[in-house]
Amino acid sequence: MHVGESGTPDGRPVLFLHGGGVGGWMWRPTTDLLPGIHGILPDLPGHDRSAGMPYASHAETVQALAEMVERRAGEPLAVVGFSLGAQLAVLLAAQRPDLVDRVVVVSAQAIPTRAAGPLLGMLRAAAPLARIPSFARLQARELFVPPTLMDDYVRTSALVSTSTLVASVGENIRFTVPPAWSEFPGRALVLAGSRERGFMQASARVLHRALPSSELQIVEGCGHGIPLQRPEWFAQRLGAWLALPDS
Repeated sequence: MHVGESGTPDGRPVLFLHGGGVGGWMWRPTTDLLPGIHGILPDLPGHDRSAGMPYASHAETVQALAEMVERRAGEPLAVVGFSLGAQLAVLLAAQRPDLVDRVVVVSAQAIPTRAAGPLLGMLRAAAPLARIPSFARLQARELFVPPTLMDDYVRTSALVSTSTLVASVGENIRFTVPPAWSEFPGRALVLAGSRERGFMQASARVLHRALPSSELQIVEGCGHGIPLQRPEWFAQRLGAWLALPDS
């Protein structure tokens, strides 16, 4: 995986995991407002500068992320994930609490989609549309991608292969809360937007119930894309939460 960095090497290490169809660049509006942290920003398999290695599964990706964290971080770190990346953040925290001391879960689906097979079949047929710039720009609006990042989105969308799209979405819509999540000993913050689809808010509540020590917040006025829709609020919320003492 390609791994970018932000902030200062001496700052608190924070691993940022992007959503499907975007890249590590989606966190730029957040990390620009948090220069004191040491941001670690991978492009997940099949995405942007990691497009050469197709997305295979959550399990393989979490293993690769764990190995990357072991090489790069000399201490347990915080993990911040959005959508697809939020599911990976939950899995990494659940499986490797020795590497993760706190986790922020933003808009993670945790209730499996019914009739996943037909949905993935339609997705496979429609996959070439993502490589058309005009279509990509329409999709970008759903994620609140700002004009300053639009070229990044169009580029990344064109690089996502059909196999990566189907595999990553398939893992996303079949995701369930791992049993070990309930034993995560660190701090956890679960966020969802008040204007997201109902099952996304329900998913946030499922994750919170599975780990009662976590903090749940439904962010008023936000859809699926909190870090890009309200970057100033998100950066302030994240910065204050990272400054809290260990649980």
